[in-house]
Amino acid sequence: MDAPPYDTPARARRTAKAEQARRWRLALPANATNWAAVWRRNYLVWRKLAAASMIGNLADPMIYLFGLGLGLGLMVGHVDGVSYIAFLAAGTVGSSVMMSATFESMYSGFSRMHVQRTWEAIMHTPLTLGDIVVGEIVWAASKAVLSGAAIMLVAGLLGYAKFPSMLLALPVIALAGLAFASLAMIVTAVAPSYDFFMFYQTLVLTPMLLLSGVFFPLAQLPEGIRRAAAVLPLVHAVEMIRAAMLGRPLEGAVVHLCVLAAYAIVPFFVCAALFRRRLMR
Repeated sequence: MDAPPYDTPARARRTAKAEQARRWRLALPANATNWAAVWRRNYLVWRKLAAASMIGNLADPMIYLFGLGLGLGLMVGHVDGVSYIAFLAAGTVGSSVMMSATFESMYSGFSRMHVQRTWEAIMHTPLTLGDIVVGEIVWAASKAVLSGAAIMLVAGLLGYAKFPSMLLALPVIALAGLAFASLAMIVTAVAPSYDFFMFYQTLVLTPMLLLSGVFFPLAQLPEGIRRAAAVLPLVHAVEMIRAAMLGRPLEGAVVHLCVLAAYAIVPFFVCAALFRRRLMR
């Protein structure tokens, strides 16, 4: 009796599906702790230039804080019942977290992924691509926490923030750092070169900086723009950080936290899919 014909098309489909499933497994974290190895690797490299890195991260927000706070503050006076520099201090902490996390995810992350090919080397270890992406996001958020906490400490020492209520801002800073790092990773996943990042800086970061209550109260904006700005992650970060630094009660804290958490989680799966297509062909 003749053997049944070999089902080549069906086998090819099964093989293709198995390969797709394997790639998706590699694009996601293998477990809850592998990312720490990537974080530690980045930390060991960073600590050699830690002083210069911190100065670079703090210089720009400090210039905004004291330049606008002391200069423009003399003309503005008080805003929302506090001095303008105290109002600005909280916004500066939020914007510093955004910039620090974003630039680390984009420029440094792109260097390790595309230029230095560090990711390619790590993928030859038991770590998956998902582990690498999570490690990069958490590392970028860690640098953002350092930057934001340093500015908040300066503001507190100068009397522009209240202790101990300002300590409540630390978990918000960490969550915001994860959100902005995760968003920036999407840009890194599709960027062909460093020049591509200018589009994100100009079209996303700059409008977000101006529409999120960093430099002036959101109530000054027209109703339509204020409603549109409510979806921006920086709005929710600044609202919570400002309330903590000024020792004020905060309404809608659950909503703010949920929005920031969504920005931290959803973009991760998007960039994981994009990195899978880019690095696992």
